[in-house]
Amino acid sequence: MKINEGGLDRTVRIVVGVALVALSATGTIGIWGYIGVVPLLTGIAGVCPAYSLLGINTCPMKKDA
Repeated sequence: MKINEGGLDRTVRIVVGVALVALSATGTIGIWGYIGVVPLLTGIAGVCPAYSLLGINTCPMKKDA
C-alpha cells in the first residue's frame, strides 16, 4: 500500500492515539479509549485504508502519472 498521509496528519493521529490509549489505561476514560490503537497504527504506518477507499491523499509526495 502506498503512503497516503502527510506529516501533520500522521503526527496528529499518533498524538491522539497515544492520548486515548493512555487515558484508557489509567482508567480516566472507559475501555472504549483503546480505539486509539487504530489512529496510532495508521499514523505509524502512514497508510489509512479509509483514505484509500475515498481517494484522499494528504501526503505531499508526487502522484503517479
